[in-house]
Amino acid sequence: MMLRVSEEVREAVAARRPVVALESTIIAHGLPRPRNLRVALELEAAVRQEGAVPATIAVLDGRPRIGLDKGELERVANEDGIRKLGHRDLPLAAASGASGATTVSATALLAALAGVRVFATGGLGGVHREWTVTQDESADLGLLARTRITVVCAGVKSILDVPATLQRLETLGVAVAGYGTDRFPGFYLSDSGHPVDWRLDTPGQVADVMRAQDALGGPRSALIVANPVPEAEQLDPRVHARVLDEALRACEAEGVTGQGVTPFLLDYLVRHTDGASLAANLAAVRGNVRLAARVAAAWAGGE
Repeated sequence: MMLRVSEEVREAVAARRPVVALESTIIAHGLPRPRNLRVALELEAAVRQEGAVPATIAVLDGRPRIGLDKGELERVANEDGIRKLGHRDLPLAAASGASGATTVSATALLAALAGVRVFATGGLGGVHREWTVTQDESADLGLLARTRITVVCAGVKSILDVPATLQRLETLGVAVAGYGTDRFPGFYLSDSGHPVDWRLDTPGQVADVMRAQDALGGPRSALIVANPVPEAEQLDPRVHARVLDEALRACEAEGVTGQGVTPFLLDYLVRHTDGASLAANLAAVRGNVRLAARVAAAWAGGE
């Protein structure tokens, strides 16, 4: 088997103990050095504090790895040339011996292949603004429509077309529930301005839905648990609206298109909010990681 699953993760999965998958793109591409490594270690420690095993995922030297040791985390954080890999890139990276950090789609796929059911991330990709012109949609959505995994996230990135993304998730048959809220979170914001049809209030309720997915035997789609960043830690909504509008105009003026749009907008927000957007992002990720560990524990405890 091409996957290299760490002994700790393999034993936990086999014993049906709680495991939480973590993506590596935030380490390689989302944070500056050396803060990225500190955050990676912090997130893994948070999973352990909640009684679960962390499984950070990346591809190193062409080998997908589920569960990184400290040296491997250091490689992802510090090595130049670490690529950004979606699920479509995995065969190419494997065949060429490349190293890369995994996005939501690649992390979800590799986690599911390794038997890990719960995955924590910041915000999902989705339908981009001006979709009717650009036809730009994240690969996350299609992958989640055919992968049985539970993703704890803070909604979708607020730079996207949120209502169009929710509509697309509905069309694809991906279940979405707010955690402790009837509103869909907005990544940096506690409320994107859009409602959700379903609400779950405890890790046990999330685990019950996961068991119902399996019992029903329908399409092997994901469950999205949309966990809002606490209001006290969100980006000021007025600042968010102003800076995002400026960022969108700057993006158009500079002719940025395709895969360059998201990193351009996110970087613009960080620079023009004096880092407040990054602080809100990290607050969201920390909360999602802890909730995911509790969900994983509830899921393992009911098996």
